[in-house]
Amino acid sequence: MRGIAFVWQFGEVILAVALAPLFSGWIAQCRAWMQNRTAPPLTQPYRMLHKLFYKDAALATNASRLFRTAPYVLFGTMVLAAAIIPSVVTDLPFARAADAIALIGLFATARVFQALAAMDIGTAFGTLGARREMMIGFLAEPAMLMVFFNAFLLFGSTALTTLVDNRATHPSVIDPSVIFAAIAFIMVLLAENARIPIDNPATHLELTMIHEAMVLEYSARHLALIELASSMKLFNYACIGLSLFLPWGIAIHGAHVGSVLIALAALLVKLAFCGAGIALIESVSAKLRIFRAPEFMAMAFLIAVLGLLVHLLLGANTIA
Repeated sequence: MRGIAFVWQFGEVILAVALAPLFSGWIAQCRAWMQNRTAPPLTQPYRMLHKLFYKDAALATNASRLFRTAPYVLFGTMVLAAAIIPSVVTDLPFARAADAIALIGLFATARVFQALAAMDIGTAFGTLGARREMMIGFLAEPAMLMVFFNAFLLFGSTALTTLVDNRATHPSVIDPSVIFAAIAFIMVLLAENARIPIDNPATHLELTMIHEAMVLEYSARHLALIELASSMKLFNYACIGLSLFLPWGIAIHGAHVGSVLIALAALLVKLAFCGAGIALIESVSAKLRIFRAPEFMAMAFLIAVLGLLVHLLLGANTIA
C-alpha cells in the first residue's frame, strides 16, 4: 500500500471536519437570500462553535456517564464515516475495511447513542425527541438501503470506492433506475438531517421539534461536539450523494497531486450547488406534521424500490 494513500486518508478526514460547518453556513446563507432576509455570515457556525468550546459545561445532577460520553461518540462516528466516503479521492485505506453497509451502521450507532442520552436525564422533551428520532430512523434506513442496493446492482460492489472507480471508467452509462434512487436519496437526506419538511432545527416549538428536543440539556463543549457532528452528518450525506450520482472529478486510484487538487475544486463546486439545492427545497416546502413523516419516508422507500424494479425489468447488466 502506498504511503501517499494514508496522506489522502488523513487529509479527507481533516477536510470533512473543516468544511462541514462551512457547508451548513452556506445552506443557511442561501436560504436567507431566497427568503429575502439578511443572510448570516458564512463563518457563523465557526463563531458558534468557538463560543461553545470556551464555555463551562453545566450538567444535570442525575446525568450518567452515558450522557457525558454520547457527544464524543457522535463526533467519533461521523469522523469514521468521513473516512469511508470517497469525497475527493478513492485511494482510501480505511474504506477497504468498511463498505456502505458499515456506513449505515455508523449512522445508526450515532442515532442510538443520541436517543439514549436524550432519555438519560428523564425530561419529557428529551424522551419525546428520542422517540420521534427513532421513528424517523426506523423508516429512513430501509429507504437508504434500497438506494445503495440500486447502485450495487449497477456497479457490482458494496464498497463506495470501487463503485466510484467503476463509474469513473464508464462515464457514458446512464441507467433510469439511478434517477429514482437519486430522488429517494434526497428525501432520506432531508429526513435524516433534521431538515424541512421533516424537521426544522431553527424552531423550538415543543410540539414539532425532533433534533432540538434531544439536545436541550447539553451546553458548552458537549453541545459544540453535537452541533459539529450534526454538520458533519449533513456533509457526509451530501458527499455520499455526490459519490453515488455525480462522481465526476473524484481522483481515482493512482492519481497524482494535480488530479487531487482538481478533485478538491470539483467537490467545492458540487457542494455549492448541493447546498443551494437544499436551501431551495427548504424555501419552497412547508414542514409536515409529525404524523405525515411516515408517509414521506414510505414514499422515499417506494421510489427506491421502483428504481430497483426498473433496473431489473430493463435487464441492465452489472458494470465492473
